[in-house]
Amino acid sequence: MGLLAKSLFGKPHSLISAELLETLLADYPKRDFQVRLWDGTTWGMEKQPRFTLVLKNPEALRAMFLSPSELDLGEAYICDDFNIEGDIEAVFDLADYLLGQGRSVGESSDLKARLQELLVKDRPRAGPDPIKLWGSIHSKDRDQQAVAYHYDLPAEFYALWLDQRVVYSCAYFATPEDDLDSAQQRKLDYICKKLRLRRGERLLDIGCGWGGLIMHAAANYGVQAVGLTLSVPQAEVARQRLREAGLSDRCRVEVSDYRDIDHGQQYDKIASIGMFEHVGETLLPEYFNRAYDLLRPGGVFLNHGIAYSATYRRRGPSFSDHYVFPDGELVPINTTLRAAELSRFEVRDLESLREHYALTLHKWVQRLEAHAEEARRITDDRTYRIWRLYMAGSAHLFRTGRLNVYQTLLAKPQHGDSGLPLTRENWYRV
Repeated sequence: MGLLAKSLFGKPHSLISAELLETLLADYPKRDFQVRLWDGTTWGMEKQPRFTLVLKNPEALRAMFLSPSELDLGEAYICDDFNIEGDIEAVFDLADYLLGQGRSVGESSDLKARLQELLVKDRPRAGPDPIKLWGSIHSKDRDQQAVAYHYDLPAEFYALWLDQRVVYSCAYFATPEDDLDSAQQRKLDYICKKLRLRRGERLLDIGCGWGGLIMHAAANYGVQAVGLTLSVPQAEVARQRLREAGLSDRCRVEVSDYRDIDHGQQYDKIASIGMFEHVGETLLPEYFNRAYDLLRPGGVFLNHGIAYSATYRRRGPSFSDHYVFPDGELVPINTTLRAAELSRFEVRDLESLREHYALTLHKWVQRLEAHAEEARRITDDRTYRIWRLYMAGSAHLFRTGRLNVYQTLLAKPQHGDSGLPLTRENWYRV
């Protein structure tokens, strides 16, 4: 065990850790997990724990309790200071507890001293490597860097855990038991029905990903569609899929910023599904103004995006900001609606799909874990860990209501006439 065997005072690190766990988790109500230390010692539930926290060294426990933050805990995981076996989503209740206990531990000189005993001198550790972006935040060049960081991973990696249409946004479930492919097809059809697409109409998809929506809309609703993405690899895959489906004459994908698009004519319908999170609060007026100008009078715009709860206050820096979605920016739904209305849109419908995103993320995590070795081969262990942690943590945030996802249907009335029917009835017809 070498450096990990004893503290500076001669007491075994494993014994100190077991004693600290008993003290620090005395008031934690859920005892459905186990902790396994670096020497094989276990603490907690012995039979069929929901998850096992595997501590690789004494400093992992120190990081968890001595002024912990979401970022510190995440970095300890991706640096392999600890691992999570079993249900990774279940560990986030414990993470919430640890983050809530941070201040009380920091105020206890006795606990601080005992945690400091777990310091291991000269222990080698591969440092984390968060993304570094250049330029002004939400400038076109910097947005290009941020999008490339997140979306330019090999398409084979995404294909491991997304559905067969490679749709990277919240699915739409009839029951929790629905498979992911069915739920994503239902989501695409639901969007098309909300937009009330008709044959021959022109559809713009801002942030089209690998082309799932425009392909579905062209094949099933007869529209002419244009998709925008900032990711060159995404566009290449989408164009190949369009060729294989025989839809290249009805759809095209452009590598373009929404701020630069100018096709010389307006669109009948516009969709933005899962791109809104990258816009930034200060640019919401420009975003909605641009969509308004691109939409013909009488048209509708479906904006689908994640929002923070207005009452949620995050503690410390975000793991996602540093390692997953650099420059991503979430706002409460009231901020979004106000910006849309100030851009002259009429808010016609608002729907929360919060539970649907928790289910979607749960299925993504399961599929990623089932293909763990392939994911590591295509990328590396660090990338696998980042995405496993990010998606499981996001599922927890949606389940607990700190995050939500909304579909907002915005109209551009012509002389007061929205052109919309009086009911939602046709949205639900099979």
